Amino acid sequence: METVMRGKRMGIGRFGRMCCLLCVSGMLVLTAGCQIGRHDIVVSGSISSKNVFEIDGSACSRKEAMVYLANYQNIYGTSYSVDLWQHDFGDDSLEKYVKDITIEELAQVICMDLLAQSQGTTLSEEELAQVAKASEEYYNSLSEAEISYMGGVTKGDIEEYYEHYALAQKLYNSLTNGVNGEVSDDEARVIEIMQIYVTSKDKAAEVSEKLAAGEDFAMVANNYNELSSIQITVARDDLSQKVEDVAFNLDNDEISGEIETDNGYYFIKCLNKYDEELTEANKSNIVEKREKEAFYDVYNAFVAGLSSGIDEEGWQGIELNTGEEIQTDSFFEVFEKYCSEI
Repeated sequence: METVMRGKRMGIGRFGRMCCLLCVSGMLVLTAGCQIGRHDIVVSGSISSKNVFEIDGSACSRKEAMVYLANYQNIYGTSYSVDLWQHDFGDDSLEKYVKDITIEELAQVICMDLLAQSQGTTLSEEELAQVAKASEEYYNSLSEAEISYMGGVTKGDIEEYYEHYALAQKLYNSLTNGVNGEVSDDEARVIEIMQIYVTSKDKAAEVSEKLAAGEDFAMVANNYNELSSIQITVARDDLSQKVEDVAFNLDNDEISGEIETDNGYYFIKCLNKYDEELTEANKSNIVEKREKEAFYDVYNAFVAGLSSGIDEEGWQGIELNTGEEIQTDSFFEVFEKYCSEI
């Protein structure tokens, strides 16, 4: 299921992209025995029937959770224009995935809001005005069936939930604004290569002999390579350090010698030592990685001391309504329209 969903989440500026990376990879969950950030949490205490979970006294109401859930079931359930709810996966994996994403995102927003409050970060009057505009547009887009599905949510409720999200975004931006946004071409460089990997010394010797005799690299790779792919594009840190050191110093059409690693033997042919388009795209990935690291320096230390409780049984007991009357999927899109500069 994860492969189908990856990259589908709506992005809201840098904070939204970070959420996508964290939540899909399972870095932030709030279920019994799991974690907030990279820290174990203890689920304890009673939870009001109106709330799904609480973190250090701050609660996520069922209404707020249902707003996210309604949107995520449509965002993820129609991944790549395919209605996944019409497919029988043989289990409840899609429903569980959507529910987990909902809790993950909301748990992170609440933790970030608590951190923002501890630092004295607040929304300005101008920012609150933008939030109000977003809440009015989104609420007016809802049908009666959708409002009912969300527990009778009001425009005031939507405004409150947007404020939560906006404060989290403002915190993230404040913690990452000092990150160096300059990335050199060489640091971001993406190359295209062909590879042969074998695990035995004898096979490595055979490959070396054939390549030295001038046999076609692709033909030798088809016969010997033990990896799933032969031709790939790679950036720095995608390969082991030994292989990277060789691969990134090859010229176009140049073939390496045998590269011995702890797990086996590599042979590399460079097809393109500088893919300009992919290199430019990789620069933004590197900056986002730097931002995540800067954010976590503060965030992880903060969440380590938080206490929490969750109504696991109540949340898992909620049945999704995936019928045609529940179509809303613009909660994050409308937020971005009005609040992307927060």
